[in-house]
Amino acid sequence: MPFVTPDDIDETSTATTDPSWDYLNSLQQRLQATGSEPNIAAFREALAEGDNRLKARFADDQPVETLVRDRARLVDALLKNAWKLHVGNFARDVALIAVGGYGRGELNLCSDIDIMILLPKSESTPWQSNLERFLTFMWDIGLEVGHSVRTIDDCQRESAADVSVATTMIEARLLIGPEQLLEAMRRALAPERVWPTRDFFEAKVAEQTARHHRYHDTAYNLEPNVKSSPGGLRDIQTIGWVAKRHFNADSLDQLVDHGFLTRAELRKLKTAQAFLWKIRFALHVLTNRREDRLLFDHQIKLATMFGYEDATYTLAVEQFMQRYYRTAMDVSLLNEMLLQLFREAILSDANVTPVPVNPRFQIRSDYVEITSEDVFDRYPSALLELFVVIEQHPEIRGVRAATIRQLTRHLWLIDEEFRQHPRNHRLFFEILSAPLGVTHELRRMNLYGVLGRYIPAFGRIVGRMQYDLFHAYTVDAHTLFVVSNLRRLAMPKYDHEFPALSRIMQSLPKPELAYMAAIFHDIAKGRGGDHSDLGSVDAEAFCLEQGLSRYDARLVAWLVRNHLILSVTAQKKDISDPKVLHEFANHVGDQNHLDYLYVLTVADVRGTNPKLWNNWKSSLFSEFYERTKQALRRGLESPIDREELISETQSRARELLGRSGIAAEKVDEVWPHLTDDYFLRHTPEEIAWHTRLLAMREKDDNSSLVSVEQQSGRGGTAISTYTPQAQQSFARTTALLDQLGLNIVDARITPTGDGFSLDVYHVLEDTGAEITDRNRIRDIEQHLSHELAKPDAAAFTTVTRRAPRQVRMFTTPTQITFVEDPVNHRTIIELIAGDRPGLLSQVAKAFMNERIHIFTSKVMTVGERAEDVFYVTNDNGTHLDTAACERLTARLTAALDVANKAIA
Repeated sequence: MPFVTPDDIDETSTATTDPSWDYLNSLQQRLQATGSEPNIAAFREALAEGDNRLKARFADDQPVETLVRDRARLVDALLKNAWKLHVGNFARDVALIAVGGYGRGELNLCSDIDIMILLPKSESTPWQSNLERFLTFMWDIGLEVGHSVRTIDDCQRESAADVSVATTMIEARLLIGPEQLLEAMRRALAPERVWPTRDFFEAKVAEQTARHHRYHDTAYNLEPNVKSSPGGLRDIQTIGWVAKRHFNADSLDQLVDHGFLTRAELRKLKTAQAFLWKIRFALHVLTNRREDRLLFDHQIKLATMFGYEDATYTLAVEQFMQRYYRTAMDVSLLNEMLLQLFREAILSDANVTPVPVNPRFQIRSDYVEITSEDVFDRYPSALLELFVVIEQHPEIRGVRAATIRQLTRHLWLIDEEFRQHPRNHRLFFEILSAPLGVTHELRRMNLYGVLGRYIPAFGRIVGRMQYDLFHAYTVDAHTLFVVSNLRRLAMPKYDHEFPALSRIMQSLPKPELAYMAAIFHDIAKGRGGDHSDLGSVDAEAFCLEQGLSRYDARLVAWLVRNHLILSVTAQKKDISDPKVLHEFANHVGDQNHLDYLYVLTVADVRGTNPKLWNNWKSSLFSEFYERTKQALRRGLESPIDREELISETQSRARELLGRSGIAAEKVDEVWPHLTDDYFLRHTPEEIAWHTRLLAMREKDDNSSLVSVEQQSGRGGTAISTYTPQAQQSFARTTALLDQLGLNIVDARITPTGDGFSLDVYHVLEDTGAEITDRNRIRDIEQHLSHELAKPDAAAFTTVTRRAPRQVRMFTTPTQITFVEDPVNHRTIIELIAGDRPGLLSQVAKAFMNERIHIFTSKVMTVGERAEDVFYVTNDNGTHLDTAACERLTARLTAALDVANKAIA
């Protein structure tokens, strides 16, 4: 809490600063005993002992409010004594000033210590060398001091130019020197001279908005910043700064006296601040440096320090982080409400006439408010109607603070009776069906606590995190991102982003059903069991309660139950196999279900983690959607015929080859060496590309062939290799591509009839971006050609790249499952293992040693885990027997678990 003195602590708090902290008394005596000469060792020891005592008190669970202030008092004592020794009588008219957080009297163990040396107007420098020795001494004893040397005129000029400097100055606190000098500076920086209250308020709000943008406007990132993320300590400080400027308030407690805060709100704000302070203090204890980020490296340790324990369905770290996220939500709500109160007091015209909306709401200065304090008591449905009103009036910029306060006080009215009322059902679906503002208002409903009260199951996922790298946001934040993605598809102004998907979304008969499915698709996370099945039960019950037809309710429930199936099938199964297509089409049933599922799937994947979505995945999903759509058109009773598909593909490829001048005779020489599976699994464009390459080779040429082609239509770069089968090119190629920093997203291996293997790899940069640099593509081709030209098949590239820091925090046990595919005479192997550079090459070596042949590899990375699928046969071209599966399992587990330990 900014601007706090010991007397400012609320009487309900146990935190008090003990002015007689025994160590400070003994410290003073120890430093004085060192004599008149500076003693670096004595000061360094005093600082170390003081910090160690603070750590011990923290371990004893003493109130963190006391600790951050005692740390500031410890630094005060060191600075004052050092100042007297170095400057003393040389500069009686110079003031040593604490500014910033240190000026507020708040210091964590490793926080920056910001000081200013304030000079009189008539600047003189006889003490210049003394000041320099003082500052050097501070660094020598282990204090990271940020300093400035200014006159009062400097302060005024630099504050006027930069609101951040002005903010630092208004928190100034005198450590030693003439009081009148500090008072003169304060007069020079008064609102009537620099940064009038109105300008200061607007600047600080703009500063906060920009800061929130840097964190994607959400507190719910995987590794939030406890100081600067939305809902962090900086949001509390922003309130304090505005209060200081507007009221000259030295503490947030004084906002209660001004009627800006209630006692209950003040307690909530202090509780939130104490928890955030405690986290920050703990981070400094753990890292022994200034660290404000809740990195994965620290989250489990902090959960243990704070006393959390693993529960049946929720890890201790997830419980700890849920409390953090809910605390951030409390801060965000209070920040919005208080800044809105300041806006009304500073910027608004108190005499403006409100514009009536209806008997319950009116608009004043572009902000909506209730017409009287008892509106929610008399009309509980107004708790939902508020959000409908905002959607219907785009000119509304927000909600007035008094209305936010009344709404949060009346949340208890949203009970079972409220949820069963038909009027509230209509209002909720009006919110979902509005042409504008759906996402904004769902987020506002979540922030205000309305959404979690109206849908109790949603309330349980607020702030819930999943301790992995796949889910970048809390469950509630992710859910609302999914709704937002669907909304963008529904709005014509965003058609340019995903034209085909937008057409599908805008053709849905009831788009609000897709939003409803999005709200419920992850609502059962953390309960145990299959969240899709559990969530579908909740979704159907809710929809029926809301008055939806049985068909619509079942459609929403079906979407929730199946929201993962399209993504998993496209990424893990061989979608070129007519059997896979027919089974999926049969499961979907009709075009309507397919359309809803497709848009929900894309919105879900894009809302899970910004790094997950790329053009390759977009192309893959689109291809699978179109193939399923074609299967549905044929009719479920008429499965797609393999021969027909092959014939159609070959016909199109011949047409393309004819245009490029390849004679039919050349085509007929090449194609007999290629299998039916090859023609099923490759596009006509790829077949034409390969045929052109092979047609130009001499018949007796046994060298390897490498070709790289950008495939913008498929969202990636394709690398084709044509090598003798004895070279084991899959293991060698994957190792090299991995070492080059490429992400292999798909691999198809085709043994040819002439003893060669025609392989195709689709790759992206490890960031998920397409490869667009022609020099980079040429470099890949040259390196791979050189690698495959090596005569020794065992000469594999060593992958030396390290796994990213976040990945190294997780240990994923190797899991291997085998499924027999009798139709295609092969075995499907699903491998789950910790993702790491060189994984595919390690797997390929194990296959090579067990004489197992890969035909297709579907590569899928889920955060810290690799979930790869391999379609394989034995030396005889058939599926693996039980003994072969057991040998392979032993070999893979031994190799990958050892590697897992090495990167941990």
